[in-house]
Amino acid sequence: MEIVSIAQAKSYKQEEVEKAVYDCLDGIPGIKGRLKNGARVLVKVNLLKKNAPEDAVTTHPAVVEAIVRYLQGLGCSVIIGDSPGGPYNVKRLISIYKATGMTQVSENTGCELNYDTSAVAILNEKAQKLKQMQIIKIAEEVDFIVSAAKFKTHGMMLYTGGVKNLFGVIPGLTKAEYHFKMNNAENFAHHLVDICEYIKPVFTIIDAIEGMEGDGPSAGEKRQVGLLLASENPYALDTVGAHIMGMRPLQVPTVKVAKERGLFSGELKELSVRGLQLEDIHIPPFKLPGSLGKSLVSGKVPQFVEEFLINALRAQPVFNYNRCISCGECARGCPAKIIDMSSGKPILDLNKCISCFCCHELCPKKAVTIKKHWLHRLLFR
Repeated sequence: MEIVSIAQAKSYKQEEVEKAVYDCLDGIPGIKGRLKNGARVLVKVNLLKKNAPEDAVTTHPAVVEAIVRYLQGLGCSVIIGDSPGGPYNVKRLISIYKATGMTQVSENTGCELNYDTSAVAILNEKAQKLKQMQIIKIAEEVDFIVSAAKFKTHGMMLYTGGVKNLFGVIPGLTKAEYHFKMNNAENFAHHLVDICEYIKPVFTIIDAIEGMEGDGPSAGEKRQVGLLLASENPYALDTVGAHIMGMRPLQVPTVKVAKERGLFSGELKELSVRGLQLEDIHIPPFKLPGSLGKSLVSGKVPQFVEEFLINALRAQPVFNYNRCISCGECARGCPAKIIDMSSGKPILDLNKCISCFCCHELCPKKAVTIKKHWLHRLLFR
């Protein structure tokens, strides 16, 4: 039976967070036995973009520092790293590490920050979909990877937690290419599970002290949750995370795909929860992204009709030019390459939009909103 450990932390005060991280990880007996003295460990954080810790977009530095100290206490040599959305270069990493608090974590603990922006080609023979992929070089060089995720909703994937966090091992703008090839949630979920199965994190921990609801993973609303969640099985962990958000876990595409592949059932009854128990957690359901909805005609009309309706009425990004600063992040990150900046402001070719919402995700000024077709309110909820 898979173990998921839950600890409470009501604030990001370092002493409180460190106790919660240690309690959470000590609740999983297998961790210490797997991490050998002298091992090089990459703490793969969520550094989506250049946000301050209080924005609840990235893994909070207080949590990362506690994880680093825990690993150092086991004799591990620790490196912090991620490939944020957009271009992957040293100048940008320096800026993002500083803004998100990772530079301070490095100074406080003596751990490394990864500045190697090279990538390696991987033949992933056991994958079902992504048999060849590019990943950041540091992910191949270390002995173990720890996934330090953030508790957020996601415009395309409904929920972003442990499994989705590992998409960050795909370098820079290569992520945009993969998005273009995987332009629906189920297909994307299969690829995410392929990545997760290749990386096989020694454990995953989710910073849910503050999460994000609504139009996550970057433009939603901050939500106080007060929890840390950890497990050796990222699919079991995301099952619990989705449940705490108020979702049915098998609504989450990565949890559904994991069940199909026999990696975890997506059923709470097949979990052993350590620490804080689920019945003692009372969190009002999270607001879901505006881009998502369940079809009221599902199962009532032929599949091709439902697919036509979903395509015709799908949510689309809309630019707020009053907020836009013409930085071009949306155009650089667009997998379909359909955002034109020649006028100084982004112009989107809606006919070619694949509704991945990368522009919404990467915009530093929340100048992109997700708009539903007026019929969407009648046919989708």
